[in-house]
Amino acid sequence: MFVLTILTGSFLLFLVQPMIARMALPRLGGAPAVWNSAMLVYQALLLGGYAYAHALGRLRPRTQGLVHLALLAGAALWLPIGLMQADLPAGAQPAFWVPWLLLGSIGPLFFAVSAQAPLVQRWFATASGGRDPYALYAASNLGSFAGLICYPLLVEPLMASRQQSWAWTLGYLLLAALVAACVTMLPRTAAAEGTSVPVETPPQRGQVVRWTLLALVPSGLMLATSTYITTDIVAMPLLWVLPLGLYLLSFTVAFADRRGAADFITRMAPITILLFGGVMMAGYRSGPWFTLFVALLLLFVASVSLHTALYRQRPAPERLTGFYLAMAAGGALGGVFAGLIAPVLFDWTWEYPILILAAGALAPQTFLTAGLRNLWWGRRWWIAFGTVLAGLAMLVTLGIEDGAAGGLEGRGLFFLALGALGLASIGARPAYVAVLAAALMLFGGYRSLLLSLEPGARIRSYFGVYTVHLGARLRELDHGTTVHGIQLAGSIARERTPTTYYAPGSGVGRAMRRAPALYGPGARIGVVGLGTGTLACYAQPGQLWTFYEIDPTVARIARDPARFTYLARCLPDAQIRIGDARISLSHAAPGSLDLLALDAFSSDAVPMHLLTREAFATYARALSPRGLLLVHISNRFLDLEPVVAAAARDGGWRAVTLDYKPSALDTTASVSLWVALSRDPGVLTALAGDERDWRPTRARAGLSPWTDDYSTILPLLRR
Repeated sequence: MFVLTILTGSFLLFLVQPMIARMALPRLGGAPAVWNSAMLVYQALLLGGYAYAHALGRLRPRTQGLVHLALLAGAALWLPIGLMQADLPAGAQPAFWVPWLLLGSIGPLFFAVSAQAPLVQRWFATASGGRDPYALYAASNLGSFAGLICYPLLVEPLMASRQQSWAWTLGYLLLAALVAACVTMLPRTAAAEGTSVPVETPPQRGQVVRWTLLALVPSGLMLATSTYITTDIVAMPLLWVLPLGLYLLSFTVAFADRRGAADFITRMAPITILLFGGVMMAGYRSGPWFTLFVALLLLFVASVSLHTALYRQRPAPERLTGFYLAMAAGGALGGVFAGLIAPVLFDWTWEYPILILAAGALAPQTFLTAGLRNLWWGRRWWIAFGTVLAGLAMLVTLGIEDGAAGGLEGRGLFFLALGALGLASIGARPAYVAVLAAALMLFGGYRSLLLSLEPGARIRSYFGVYTVHLGARLRELDHGTTVHGIQLAGSIARERTPTTYYAPGSGVGRAMRRAPALYGPGARIGVVGLGTGTLACYAQPGQLWTFYEIDPTVARIARDPARFTYLARCLPDAQIRIGDARISLSHAAPGSLDLLALDAFSSDAVPMHLLTREAFATYARALSPRGLLLVHISNRFLDLEPVVAAAARDGGWRAVTLDYKPSALDTTASVSLWVALSRDPGVLTALAGDERDWRPTRARAGLSPWTDDYSTILPLLRR
């Protein structure tokens, strides 16, 4: 009964996390930071629930159960679960508004369910005569992992949001019944009859700090990994749950009764952190799936090792809730560091290498051989330490002179040399940490430090990290690992030339050039996603242009002539509306646009809420009856063309697609995929003209259009 109760509660607790974030997408947008804000709320509520469970320990077991049942009944007033009706106020900061919205929507329910895990474990220890309850914590995290994985693989593809909400409500009622059943098994006295539970002395302050730190680092590393994944692929629950799922699974491994897997992974953790930490710092744009695998493996191994260290330091069962409270505090602090402090304090994702270094410093270490142990623990240990430091100094000096091992062959030699030093120093923690720090610095850290020291080269906001490269002949803006704009430099003509996905031969380039013929000299044009402002150089006198940009930082970059001059040269009085484009367009006057270009990306991720049936209805309302909609769907990971085709069929649009592949001689243009949609077939005929590059948009049989209530990316993953 206790195991079933704890599995059910944990399953519901972590099923609701991606569920409520998915429900929030249409209102809050698809930025990875929205998920991190949601995680902060979850961790804060989890901390509150654990504190409540700890405080409840002063009461008799049966009284604890009755109080908790009353809390579950009160929280049921928030059923069925969902997002409360409240729009983002004008000028509100998402970093603060999003947590308040989520707290008001699911706060009481999440708080009540989160408290039952430590409570049920303590009740089990009491009812079973003092048996070790920590195995139930492994079961709890197994249930949490099952809830997370179940959502993107089963719940989201098979159920609409409204159905999900009612299914979760039924699960909550089942949980309340199971808790009530557990309460009937509790003794009315302070301890089970016939048992004598020894009282352990309270933990020292230093012990509590160690518990907190061991919980803080994996929590922060999980959020940092989530940011990387959801920025470069797509802001969807399928990828949100991967880091969190592995983080939870690490608890199951670390707290399991059978210690073989946990001990093996913990022994290998220093090697894994050393070898893969440098790989993650370097990054490989040409191998994103490999980088994704390494990022997840690094997170899982580091989390297992640190959580195993927690397990080894666990107190007696009567101190269980205080132990979990310290762990929850560490998890919340890790979330605050990665989700709130780091974006404000750093201009780059410096929290990622910092947390990798902290993981290496805290992970349990064992010397690889008896000879190395004798070397480091012998009387002449300082010789070994001096040798490692001298080797590091030489490698760092050579690496900096060679541009941090810029060539592939040189990179491999440095990697092998650092790896050999690191393996020899495992067990001697100060030397190991020095080697790990050098590896992180050489394989990406040094380059990032130079960019951070260069004024204006790198800017960070709630929506991501932007890097500006200024050269004599070229200027480039990167968001994450994806190029978001390139401008030629050297002359006024070069600065006014559209490049990359917006070159004259691209789908949007051809549409912009035909706009005067389609809509006359006073065409009203809207662009979702400002970037560097490249499309502004298609503007003609008399046209009315409006840009919709969610991030004020991007607007400042595009308007700064010291960085990019597209707006200054081509459209100095451009109107830029700050905020989520879908919300802004919903407030626009009906028929106020003739042409709308949808080019909203977060690194390489397309915000899902901009491709739903409701979003296309918003675009149709804002466009004139003969209006033209251009949708940019270039993506390395997802085949989005069938999604647009389904939305077009559902909304009464006609659609054609242009696969643009520039010639090898045109080095300033990029391969791009644009879909043109209109409710007037004559507009598409006039757009294509004599060109035969436009083809009918490819649909997929059986694929329903995305809606705010239902969507899934599983059928769209590229092979």
